[in-house]
Amino acid sequence: MANRLMLLDTASLYFRAFHGVPDTIKASDGTPVNAVRGLLDIIARLVTDYQPSHVVACWDDDWRPAWRVDLIPSYKAHRVAAAVKEGVDVEQTPPGLVAQIPLIREVLAALDITVIGASQHEADDVIGSLATQADMPVDIVTGDRDLFQLIDDESGVRVINTARGMSRLEVLTDVTVVGKYGVLPTQYSDYAALRGDTSDGLPGVTGIGEKTAASLLKEFVDLDGVVSAAGNPKSAMSARVRANVTAAAEYLAVAPKVIEVVRDLDLGSFDARIQPLDASHLGEVKRLAVDWNLGGSTQRVLKALGHSEAH
Repeated sequence: MANRLMLLDTASLYFRAFHGVPDTIKASDGTPVNAVRGLLDIIARLVTDYQPSHVVACWDDDWRPAWRVDLIPSYKAHRVAAAVKEGVDVEQTPPGLVAQIPLIREVLAALDITVIGASQHEADDVIGSLATQADMPVDIVTGDRDLFQLIDDESGVRVINTARGMSRLEVLTDVTVVGKYGVLPTQYSDYAALRGDTSDGLPGVTGIGEKTAASLLKEFVDLDGVVSAAGNPKSAMSARVRANVTAAAEYLAVAPKVIEVVRDLDLGSFDARIQPLDASHLGEVKRLAVDWNLGGSTQRVLKALGHSEAH
């Protein structure tokens, strides 16, 4: 098997699983296990269909880093719960999912799937660093458009986009991004800064939507070029766009730092290769399957990971 690293945007996948699998599926103590089951089935499907040699479950150790909020206070602000616990903002995560997250970590550990997070950084930054530093082709599994900036045909980095659901997965490459958005992956973070992103609380520039953002980057190459053109009365930029870009100068000065994923985290050494589980791990998986009513999901993921003895 050729080496290929699969990077899972884990939170986006277990959120998808939680909302896609009925919460009537519970363990004997009444704890819902729909997100756990759904995530295992997603991993089984991905490994079976795309045949990675290595897998890393990338984790949000800090889903809303203070250094990003300091630059743009509205960053993910709408996702913060009204209640604040111990002075720390808490993401609006359904209680039924909160109860399952420790079990998800436990099951991933039993399956010997490497989990990596980084202090004061999001999973996106872990993904960006691992994808940039990898010595093999990379598949990034996510529904988050911000990670499109990492796509690079030359380096073999592509995105398996889950935004339309697991039955309609889409593999994105340089050509796909250009076809969909009219910009190169290397321009995607500037494109996102200009058009904004309500899901992340990024205001964008007034009057600039996707088409205008793409046309500006086609003409002026990058955000610096757009800002420079706005300050040049002789440029081809329309007066309306010039005024709007100029008015957003303070936001545009910090937006790239917030939107661009970190690519240089030192995440240490690890072995993420998919390999047969030893008796201890296999026994733990089977115990968890019984204790938590994980049903056929553990059997399917074990089979996908190369274990014929899944029962």
